[in-house]
Amino acid sequence: MQLAARQLHRKGTLQETLELLARHGYWVLFLNVFLEQLGVPVPSVPVLLGMGALAGMHRFSFWQGLVLALIACLISDTVWYFLGRVKGYSVLKTLCRISLEPESCVSLTRGWFERLGGGALLLAKFVPGISTAAQPMAGVNGMSLSRFLLLDGAGSALWAGTFLGLGFMFHGEAQKIWDALTRLGWWFGVLVAAALTLYLAVKYWQRTIYLRALRGNRINPADLRQRLGSEEPPIVLDVRGAREVKLVGHTLPSARWVDPTRLRLKELDIGEVPEGRDIVLFCSCPNERTSARTALLLERNGLTHLRMLQGGYDGWIEAGYDVEPIVVDSPV
Repeated sequence: MQLAARQLHRKGTLQETLELLARHGYWVLFLNVFLEQLGVPVPSVPVLLGMGALAGMHRFSFWQGLVLALIACLISDTVWYFLGRVKGYSVLKTLCRISLEPESCVSLTRGWFERLGGGALLLAKFVPGISTAAQPMAGVNGMSLSRFLLLDGAGSALWAGTFLGLGFMFHGEAQKIWDALTRLGWWFGVLVAAALTLYLAVKYWQRTIYLRALRGNRINPADLRQRLGSEEPPIVLDVRGAREVKLVGHTLPSARWVDPTRLRLKELDIGEVPEGRDIVLFCSCPNERTSARTALLLERNGLTHLRMLQGGYDGWIEAGYDVEPIVVDSPV
């Protein structure tokens, strides 16, 4: 490796760079895809595009690259599938908490499965926020291993083949880009690092502002339990997804279930609300994202005194409080 690096530095030609990548490209491709699908923040699309371009230059096997990417996906995805089967929603929420979009990860993934069923696995890798969460969700939903491997394998092949194919088709342009980046030298690395740092900073700032806005409108499980026994208990709305409610089979005492998919239709029928009565919403997504969206919709329709249950359904269960059975008539 040191000899190859010295040769590359001395000659500075694109040919030697391609030869170096061609010798080690298969390992780079496999490990990059494998780690990204496990949840490590290492983007594999640029590697797929680069390997596709090398294949177009006859320095890399397109089909071998596709097979390696497919195997890497299936290994990591199967790990997440079994974690979902064994751990349930807890592993999904843990995974989403470490993502850059934790507020929408669970609800977005659940919504895809409610609309598309197992077919969500065919497109999941193309959608930021659910590319890793879809596999444990399949396990949570009780999908059979054989069906999971079939659908996930097809989706992985489509995803990897798309970006390998794009790199293959535009390999001529890729060579020109590579030449331009070579002329930029170390300045290119500085620009990439600066762009990545700025992106992460913006995401962190948005998340911080979001959490601050929610903090003032929360009620903890102990206070809610006490208030449920008062003369004027709050109205409690369960805004978890229909599939999750059916799987769990329980909700908070006196809670009314509201279908969160109707948020898209801007139609929420919660009946008559006495003036001044508090409304408490809960879901099971990190940071009460679905509760916040529902509260915003209700506020726009003239309702006030809206609160969100801190920790959601899981927070109530962790506190050891009672629940009651719930029946969901909506198809799931």
